[in-house]
Amino acid sequence: MPHKVTTVGLLDEVTATVRVAGACNAVKKTPDGRLVGDMFDGAGFTRGVKRKGFTLSGKRVLVVGSGGVGSAISASLAAEEISSITLFDSNTQSMEGLGNRLRQNYPNLEVTTGSNDPHGHNLVVNATPMGMNEGDPLPMDVSRIDPEAFVGEVVMKTEMTAFLSAAKARGCKVQVGSDMLFEQIPAYLEYFGFPTTTAENLRSTAQLSY
Repeated sequence: MPHKVTTVGLLDEVTATVRVAGACNAVKKTPDGRLVGDMFDGAGFTRGVKRKGFTLSGKRVLVVGSGGVGSAISASLAAEEISSITLFDSNTQSMEGLGNRLRQNYPNLEVTTGSNDPHGHNLVVNATPMGMNEGDPLPMDVSRIDPEAFVGEVVMKTEMTAFLSAAKARGCKVQVGSDMLFEQIPAYLEYFGFPTTTAENLRSTAQLSY
């Protein structure tokens, strides 16, 4: 930050994840001098979900929030061969822009925009600050989330947000916002060819303060 977006135009090669997200947060120089970029904000989310035993391939996904983090998560989810994705954001331009980039880069992916109804989705993601504290407006009608669905959050200012607590009360398996950060670090290390670690090891040695 704040150069994730402008960096993209300086690179020789980018991944589909970067093209969809419209931003890049990792650049490496190849032996022939070319600059190659990737984006790992969304990878942190998808790696965490998969580590918890949830298979993404073929799933129906809802992502509420089409800003920077929502775009990155949507891009990484598309790369995992989900069957469909529904996008919702109060900023229509941002939502439709993300939808169009997904369609261009993943033509076999079913992309729907304009609804935040979680019913019928296997994975539900809140990529907004909504539902952070008790009494806050929630990003969607939690009573419409299927109890068998997996629910993820991006907010890192508290461990269990009001939104996640409501989803867990319905019986949903959940992922907290900080998991995305801990899972992202090993992805960075692997990208640059460094010795890696695990999210569990990072969490055991880190000190979180909310």
